[in-house]
Amino acid sequence: MNSKRSWVICCFLNFIVASIMGLMIRFAYLFPFKSINYIYLLHAHSHVAMLGWVYIVIYVLTVHFFIPKDKSDKPIYNQLFWITEFTVLGMMISFPIQGYALFSIVFSTLHILLSYVFCWLVWRDHSKDKKGVEKLLIASILFMVFSTFGVWCLGPTINMLGKQSVFYQIAIQFFLHFQFNGWFLFAVLALFLKQFKNGIETKQFKTFLIGLIVATFFTVAFPISWYLKSSILKWVTILGVLSQLIAFIYFYKILKPQIKVFKANLDSITKKAYGLALCSLSLKIIVQLIVVLPNLADISHQIRSWVIGFIHLTTLGIITGFLFGILLQNNLLPRKAYLLKIGVKCFFFGYVITEILLFMQGIFYYSGKGLLFGYYEAIFGASIFIVAGLLSIMISVLKTKIRFD
Repeated sequence: MNSKRSWVICCFLNFIVASIMGLMIRFAYLFPFKSINYIYLLHAHSHVAMLGWVYIVIYVLTVHFFIPKDKSDKPIYNQLFWITEFTVLGMMISFPIQGYALFSIVFSTLHILLSYVFCWLVWRDHSKDKKGVEKLLIASILFMVFSTFGVWCLGPTINMLGKQSVFYQIAIQFFLHFQFNGWFLFAVLALFLKQFKNGIETKQFKTFLIGLIVATFFTVAFPISWYLKSSILKWVTILGVLSQLIAFIYFYKILKPQIKVFKANLDSITKKAYGLALCSLSLKIIVQLIVVLPNLADISHQIRSWVIGFIHLTTLGIITGFLFGILLQNNLLPRKAYLLKIGVKCFFFGYVITEILLFMQGIFYYSGKGLLFGYYEAIFGASIFIVAGLLSIMISVLKTKIRFD
């Protein structure tokens, strides 16, 4: 089997496992089962989704698009991939059994150390033409390294202040913020812009990049403000959200001259994937503008369905939407296969319905109306579509040979 084809298969196997874990979590609300610890399963789901799907598939596409073939064919990239996958399997097994404990912490720590190796390889081997897209990629790997500072603070914080301390919670939010809004978002945007064959070297790109970097640093003030009350943090958050809005206005200006030609070369399923990603990105910007309002800023993180909805908006909508689009556009998924088209549509349907339910439930809680009628049954049913969609995609990949040229 072609090594890079096996990489893609591995990515989707991880994604399927993470989605099944998510389905089990929602099943547990309907039929609680004592044999599985809910919190342990939640930790397993989040780690496998982040590190087994998002991280690994970004690894694959970064090597494919940004590392010259004479370098990407070196054994180090294949070896590093499978060692990293070994740590994902370790987390997949250890987290449901013991939660945060010896083995899960060991595997998580190894994954971080291996990610440093990956960042160093990308820094060393990526094409050195200093185009804007390459700058976006380098920013993403720097954010990845920067995000892990939060993880390294956890051990000393537990020893000195305990898990209930404010600093412990801030360290976790620091890691998550710069993973999602730094490493993951910058990486998928770099991969997306790489698909524009005529390049995107415009005067607006520098403004977009600087604005997005400033926004990423400033908006970390929002999760910090959940634990430290300060008017300064609120103003920094507002500046960050406005900077993000300006950055993506320039992002639109960058794409506008080429978007018609770009769309003309895409089939319908790829257009749907990119459309989902861009719509989700727009919704994320709108949501972040809304939640800085005083009445919502203090309570938004306390409504669990909103928190989960926002995380899924980023991971399933924006990041996975862009990743699906890139994979489909470049025939790294068999886009002409009927089963794949059904699978992608099924996945998108499940994602959209679960997002609607999560945000509606949050509105019900916020307005004091309690639980939405049939909420747990409906969200479980919608989640089945996500799992079924991924299984269909996986079957179509296994049945079709993929070429990595």
